[in-house]
Order: sequence, then structure tokens, then C-alpha cells
Amino acid sequence: MQNNSVWGRACGLTRTVVEGVRFDETAKAIVVSVRPDARARSRCGRCGRRSAGYDRGAGRRRWRGLDAGTTRVFVEADAPRVRCRRHGPTVAQVPWARHDVGHTRDFDAMAAWLAVRTSKSATCQLLRVAWRTIGSIITRVNQDVEAAVDRLAGLRRIGIDEISYKRGQRYLIVVVDHDTGRLVWVGPGRSEAALGVFFDELGDQRAAELTHVSADMADWIAKTVARRAPNAVRCADPFHVVAWAIEALDVERRRAWNQAKGRKIPASPGRRGRTTGDARTIAQSHYALWKNPTDLNPRQRHQLDWIAKTDPKLWRAYLLKEGLRYVFAAGGQQGRDALDRWLTWARRSQLESFVHLATRITKHREAIDANLEHGLSQGLIESTNTKIRLLTRIAYGFHGPQPLIALALLALGSHPPQLPGRNLNRPGFPGGSDL
Repeated sequence: MQNNSVWGRACGLTRTVVEGVRFDETAKAIVVSVRPDARARSRCGRCGRRSAGYDRGAGRRRWRGLDAGTTRVFVEADAPRVRCRRHGPTVAQVPWARHDVGHTRDFDAMAAWLAVRTSKSATCQLLRVAWRTIGSIITRVNQDVEAAVDRLAGLRRIGIDEISYKRGQRYLIVVVDHDTGRLVWVGPGRSEAALGVFFDELGDQRAAELTHVSADMADWIAKTVARRAPNAVRCADPFHVVAWAIEALDVERRRAWNQAKGRKIPASPGRRGRTTGDARTIAQSHYALWKNPTDLNPRQRHQLDWIAKTDPKLWRAYLLKEGLRYVFAAGGQQGRDALDRWLTWARRSQLESFVHLATRITKHREAIDANLEHGLSQGLIESTNTKIRLLTRIAYGFHGPQPLIALALLALGSHPPQLPGRNLNRPGFPGGSDL
């Protein structure tokens, strides 16, 4: 009896009676025979409600548990069915595993913890399971966390962005809480309907409590936020606005390169021609034009000095780009005044790309002014996207976005997976906990 108690503790079994332990020569594994105790017996596997018995089910069943050293361990028990008033005939609930799952809760907890903190190959080799199985486990663990914890509670300032996770225009919408820095929601798609799923889960009452929403200038985000979160101030991301200026500057750089002397046409098919003369100098100056002045090396400073003397239009485009950067560096009322002067300058610059940029900025002026006042940017969201890209590489092989979403929420959310044994209370039973 004492030996059985030791095995019960070793396997993390609670509300369970250990009947015996044996070694299965065929499976080369330790088999722990158990049964639920009186408190956990005759409960519906879906809702946990105590129900009348129905039949003996399909007989005895095994669940994969944590290994004992290098030897696999299985928990074996009868799997009778009960007649639930809500779900009908259902396999009875067991305290050591989730419904309709072939692994114990401790095995799932260990798999989720390893998937978040180690590589794909290490997780699969250590647990001796397929990567697709790990994806299913992560999804189940995340569903338990979502059932116990409301990640969307208390949101006031959020950031919204999209990220590509797979070829073929496959995108995820990412929502981050600015106040906690945590990832709070991820969903597939990149459209008003896809973002509407987030606001449906948030609810109208909590959506009305949002005060600030940072995002890029995508129309589908702006329209959805204006309709579903009417009290929130939408803040433009300065990185994206300055990126527009860099794109306009690159248009002028290509114009200068096309007009410069020294371009050569390839002499023969399959061989690239070499640019020489002024065109070569302009082609090599794109990093100097893009970088911040404080980050320039001596060679790049020399390239800018050469452009200032030889191409007034390209130099004017560079100064316009730097002028827009200063707008966000100043911020507040000083930034708004600087933006007014910048718009006048851009409209009179006689540079078509910057005239078009001035029109574009005027269209989004309200969101840009909100950023200058509140200083809310997408830096935190871009950092989260970088981490999700790393998780995407780890999650390569998952068939569908749900395992990746669960992995991202477990790794970057506020409730990471815990090692097995940290909480011996099991969910679904009186006094149990889902955390």
C-alpha cells in the first residue's frame, strides 16, 4: 500500500486510488493501475456534473504519463460511461487527464512548458512524441488558461497590428496591452471581419472603456476601431509615417539615379552591367539617405555632402525626411506646429512624391496629432511581432494557425505554462484550480 502511495505521488495523481504497478514487457513501459476515488467518480467528462452510470464503455484505457527516467509510464483505468442530463452518454471524467485526451495533465503541462522554452527537436525527442501532438497539447493547455483567466479584462490602451505567419497571404492579428506589455489576443486574418472577432469577445461595454488604440494607417483597422470603440483615441505609429517619407525619398533617389551619367547596359544576356560615375555614387548612398544622422559613419557623411552639392532635389527630399522625423521627436504642441510648417514645405517642394505624401498625412492628421499628444507608438507591438516570428519558425509543421496562436499566448501572455507539480489541485472538481 505504501508503494502504491509513492507511485501516486510520483505520477502526480490526486483524488485517485492506485491499485497496483507492473511492468508491461510488450510496451516496455511501467503501467500504473488506478481508479478515481469516491469524490471524483461518476462525473460527466465534459461538464464534471455527477451523473448516473450508463455502461462500462470500451473497457480499460491507458494515458501517457511523465517518464520514469528512461522508461515510459502509462496510467491505466476503466473508462465507463455516464448519462449526463446535458451531454447524454459520455465517458466518465478522470482526475488525472482531460476529456478525450490520451495524456495526463502533468504530461501536457511538461510538453507546453518545454514547447515555450526549448526547441522543437528537443521537445519531441525528450517526450518521444510527434510535433503535431505537441501542437494539440499546446492548444488544450491554452484553452484551459482562457477558461480560467480573462485576458481581456481591464484593457484601456491597446496596440493592434498584423503579422504574416505563412506563405500565401496568411496573417494573424495581434493585440497587445500597452500598460502591461503583454499579448492579450491573437486571431487569424487581416480584415474588418477578422478584427471584429476580437471586439465581439471583448464586448461592447469593455470596448467603450478603451481610451487609446495605436495602429498603423490601415483602413480596415481605422474603420473597425471607429465603429466598435467610439471612445478610444486612435494614435498613428510614427515609425510607419516616417517610413512613408523614406519611400518618397527612395522615389527621388531612383529618379536621380536614372538621370545621372555613367549607367551601363549589360553587354550580353545573363550578365549584369556595372554602374559607374555619378549613378554609382547615388546607388551606393541609399543607406546614408535612410539612416539617422547620428548613426552615419564618415563615408556616409561624405556621400551626403556630395549629394547636397550635386543634386538639390535629392538633398531637398532628404531634408524633408529628416524634418518629418523631427516632428515626432519634438512631440506635443511643438510637434504639431512643426508638422504644419512641414506640410507647407512639402506641398511647395515641387517633388511629386512628397506632394503626394503631404496629402496622405493630411488624411490621417487626427491620428498623427493624437500620437504627438499621447506619445503612443507601435514599438511594443513590433517587439511582440519579432518574438512571434521566432515562434513561427519553432512552430513550423503545425497544420493550422491555432497551435501557433496558443504557443504565442502561452509564451507572451500573462499566464505562461507551469511545470507539473506546482499545483496539485486539478480543475473540474470541488476545490480544484485551473491555474
